[in-house]
Amino acid sequence: MVTPAVAVTRLPRVLHPLAWWLWAAGLATAASVTTQPVLLLLLIAAAAFVVSARRAVTPWSASYGAFLRVAVVVLVVRVALYVLLGDAGGKHVIVRLPQLPLPVGWGVRLGGALTAEGLISAIEDGLRLGAVLVCVGAANALASPARLLKALPGALYEVGVAVSVAVSFAPQAVVAFGRARRARRLRGVDMRGLRALRGLAVPVLEDALERSVDLAAAMDARGFGRRGGVPRRTRLTATGLTVIGLLAICAGTYGLLASGAPAALGIPLMLVGAAVAVVGFAVGNRASGRSRYRPDVWRLAEWGVALCGAAVAAAYVSLAHSDPASLDAMSTPLQVPDLPWPLVVVTLVAALPAWLAPHVPRSAANRRTTVSVARAVEVTP
Repeated sequence: MVTPAVAVTRLPRVLHPLAWWLWAAGLATAASVTTQPVLLLLLIAAAAFVVSARRAVTPWSASYGAFLRVAVVVLVVRVALYVLLGDAGGKHVIVRLPQLPLPVGWGVRLGGALTAEGLISAIEDGLRLGAVLVCVGAANALASPARLLKALPGALYEVGVAVSVAVSFAPQAVVAFGRARRARRLRGVDMRGLRALRGLAVPVLEDALERSVDLAAAMDARGFGRRGGVPRRTRLTATGLTVIGLLAICAGTYGLLASGAPAALGIPLMLVGAAVAVVGFAVGNRASGRSRYRPDVWRLAEWGVALCGAAVAAAYVSLAHSDPASLDAMSTPLQVPDLPWPLVVVTLVAALPAWLAPHVPRSAANRRTTVSVARAVEVTP
């Protein structure tokens, strides 16, 4: 008698959280060096497309909508600040508001002429900051905060408990907001108007902070960040190399992104800083003596997603140093900017993780399986 073969169903693999953050950091870097509205909208669309295609059914995935709303608020506030405190530069006056006389040495004004050049410049600045927030929100929606902390190198274990509160606060705030809204609706409380929002602010912030602190306390109770029997010299060596490497990476990043800084100095600093940081991570991991339960693997899909973000950032940064005028929207003088079409094609690479990342089941039948997998990989050592 032949026993029939039983089909084995593999659970969906979740992409490494560091790969999502590297991809999002590349998009945010690209958005920070340009004021072209078309390019910024393309970056936002690419991030939104990847989130819609690879977002799992998890509590933190709902935070992306909140980041989109914050980006819109940032854009509106930036335009409002120009209307209230903007300069009078530009030739095309739209309207003249009543101006409050202020001392000359203050350097600001209240009211006065609003020009088309200043208004467009304010919209471009707000859209650029909003695009950076959208990219960060995409990483928060795709990567689990707890899994990201599990992937921290051994040299950073000591700050892991503090980082857990900061990283998990935004997703926890979104979850707490939805829970508070549902509770108020069940009680028949009116959810419209500014008064309802004021009543939700304190409970949401308190609940989000309390849950973040509980996560940090649970990590501390499980020994996360404990030094054990590591020699003091080894611990100081790992910490010193890591700090020096991260500072060199920050200085190199400034050299690449700042318009007046020399780019030739930024690349060597970043490479040297990355090498020193890797050595510090290796020393810290060797001396940590910490085991991991079901560690996240880094495979070909992770390399593809991370390289997509790096390619987009490299293209934008290189063009910002070779031809910075092509990334400027040219609001002064007022004219339609020339769109760099090769950069538009490169921007489309940011959407490739929608196909490169492992597929996440989205149907209602697989909803429970996806949530179970997401919770299983959240086990904090």
